Amino acid sequence: MLEVRDVVKTYDGRAVVNHVSFEVAPGEIFALLGPNGAGKTTLIRMITDILRPDSGTVMFEGEPMGSRRARISYLPEERGLYRRSRVVDVLVYYGELKGMSPAEARTDAMALLQRVELAEWANKQVQVLSKGMQQKVQLCTALIASPRVLILDEPFSGLDPVNVQLLEDILQDVRSRGAIVLLSTHQMNKVEQLCDRALMIHHGHMVLYGPVREIRRKFADHAVLVRSHGPIAPVAGVRAVEAVDGDQKLVLEASALPQDVLRALIERGVPIESFSIASLPLEDLFIKVVREGLGLDRGQSGTVQAEELVAGGAR
Repeated sequence: MLEVRDVVKTYDGRAVVNHVSFEVAPGEIFALLGPNGAGKTTLIRMITDILRPDSGTVMFEGEPMGSRRARISYLPEERGLYRRSRVVDVLVYYGELKGMSPAEARTDAMALLQRVELAEWANKQVQVLSKGMQQKVQLCTALIASPRVLILDEPFSGLDPVNVQLLEDILQDVRSRGAIVLLSTHQMNKVEQLCDRALMIHHGHMVLYGPVREIRRKFADHAVLVRSHGPIAPVAGVRAVEAVDGDQKLVLEASALPQDVLRALIERGVPIESFSIASLPLEDLFIKVVREGLGLDRGQSGTVQAEELVAGGAR
């Protein structure tokens, strides 16, 4: 378990991370979200023990992070490889930094290059690889030695759709062996597809925290999505009908229940292909939080609905 408890980091009298607390369970993919300047990088640096918090604690497997640093790998947003070195030598070097013997590191390096479809480039200099290929090598530097905590900052940047799918498969492999994945990205669709839970910070405060599905549900309109062969006339309990991506969104009265609306549509003889509760896309929620300052007036941590969202907790 990775545990961050009430951490604070202040620069020039301003708290850039302000009483942030969360935990991540083994086998979980956890999203760390926020606009530029929100405090995400500072928080990551405290988790990796590059920075020490002014107050609060960061624990991993029940011990202070400083004593467990070797179990963590971090892929920063700003990439950096030794361009004149051979690809395999770069990976071996990183493996040795993490405590592997040269032979162990070379075996692991070649297995990783095979996994990312770069084995035939092992003895080439890094500088002759394309940007996307270098990105995959950089990912391998984070994966070597099978870290227990894998922190990835914008890992999908520079990857084509085929390699995005490859990375997603690798993250599922990491999850299946019980490691923690902490994912920082602005690609909200990837958060929805991959992540179990999420934390969003804004101006250093927690503003959203909990299971991704529950966060989306909490802030959705009271509405349902219906797919039908023809137009839908409003029925009892429906106050508005909107077209949304080929479906029709029925915005409900506050007292209306979705099952009652469905029953009324069936009784009207409406040919329904699908019927579901409407949820707010995470990207829309992200924009809403940033523009409206949602949650920043909720006390010290600023967490929106924290007492309810945390109840979903780590698995």
